[in-house]
Amino acid sequence: MINPGKRIEQRISRLQEQLSRENPILVEVVSFYQQLDKVAKRLGLLSPAESYATQISWWPMVSVLGTFSAGKSSFINSYLGMELQRSGNQAVDDRFTVITYSPDGKTETLPGLALDGDPRFPFYQISEEIERVAPGEGSKVNNYLQMKVAPSEKLRGRILIDSPGFDADAQRKAVLRITDHIIELSDLVLVFFDARHPEPGAMQDTLEHLVKGAQRRNDNNKFLFILNQIDTAAREDNLEDIVSSWQKALAQAGLASGNFYVIYNERLAIPAENEQVWQRFVEKRNTDYKRIMDRIGGVNTERVYRITGNMESIANHLEQQAVPSLQMSLQSWRKKVLLWDGIILGGLLVGGVALTAWLGYWNGIIFNPPWGDIGSSPIAWMLFITILVVGAIVIHFTIRSKVAKSIAAKLPTREIYGNLQRAFQLSTKPWRSIFLYNPRGWGYRARRSIESVREATDHFVQSLNDVFTKAKLADQTTNTNPKP
Repeated sequence: MINPGKRIEQRISRLQEQLSRENPILVEVVSFYQQLDKVAKRLGLLSPAESYATQISWWPMVSVLGTFSAGKSSFINSYLGMELQRSGNQAVDDRFTVITYSPDGKTETLPGLALDGDPRFPFYQISEEIERVAPGEGSKVNNYLQMKVAPSEKLRGRILIDSPGFDADAQRKAVLRITDHIIELSDLVLVFFDARHPEPGAMQDTLEHLVKGAQRRNDNNKFLFILNQIDTAAREDNLEDIVSSWQKALAQAGLASGNFYVIYNERLAIPAENEQVWQRFVEKRNTDYKRIMDRIGGVNTERVYRITGNMESIANHLEQQAVPSLQMSLQSWRKKVLLWDGIILGGLLVGGVALTAWLGYWNGIIFNPPWGDIGSSPIAWMLFITILVVGAIVIHFTIRSKVAKSIAAKLPTREIYGNLQRAFQLSTKPWRSIFLYNPRGWGYRARRSIESVREATDHFVQSLNDVFTKAKLADQTTNTNPKP
């Protein structure tokens, strides 16, 4: 059987292999995470089976959410340039579909267990999350998720997610829990509405869960609200009225400002007879569609910076929060142990003196037990002293243990940097002196490791800036001077 440490090494190795195929620039960053792992494991914040590298999504995620018949699947097919998702006016798929890149040129559909059991993907052990909100449903992960791999270059280095509609699902709690999980991990969230039914009633559930949720988030800029299939309004030439009605519904739900877009599917659209009217719709659609594509195209860059920023954040949390918290807890532990040592051992000493005085073992201030003085009975005296010392040691370590358990129970087990409770318990083991100020595993070597990660992060960000700036300038030059 493979030990936990070996298993996590294999997982990270597979992660690096996949990154080398899809996003090589990040392969080096994995080693920086492993350096932080070593510090955290020496401190006890991470177990041998854990790694910071497996606690973040290495692939940018673009999720497509919204109501039934809003054109989500058609949009995905158009974006990928292939008929991957079934589309239609009725609900054609009641599961979340996680779409990833296929390096072998094949298109395959895999069950939800392929995601739940693979730590490379952000849905690893999602069944446990489902079980927490919907008891009994965690084992039915295949009813909620499926995975598709497709050979579209648009998927290289990123994950696309198609969702079921929000307005007709019997297993609502589990679906919304997965939705929240997706939103939390996503770099971009496209929220689709149907221009044929823009009134509030038709999208009540979506408004309630997505729009209001977006307003409470610090990263609400990643939400794009898209009114799809607007070409159906071309015949009546009432684009402004429909858009106004839609935005009014969003405003009533609390979204006063945001990223609003109006599009339709070129392949499915039926042009209006009035060419001037249709041209106005085409221009609006093309402008908004380009803006959406630009946002999707930028998620890879954003994710690289986010992964790098997360690494630096963990390093800072380790040094500035985890270690000081452990030092304060150890200081509290030390004071309480010494206090209780004084109270209990002092009380026993006073009680022992009183008892022996009552038994007549004292001759003035001289202790005169029945077995005589040291010269006449050295073995008895050695045994007596040994019992006193051993008793004091047992009492002291019992106090240490109980005080440590009391303090540990109040410490968090799930922080960004790991399990503070476990780290504290390891720092209060019997063989560690209570007078040590630093927790186990913390010293010059650990501080230097964290500092080297910070330095590497700074150099890496600078190199990213150079790469992306040059790429942007190249794109601008190409657009300014197109080839004849």
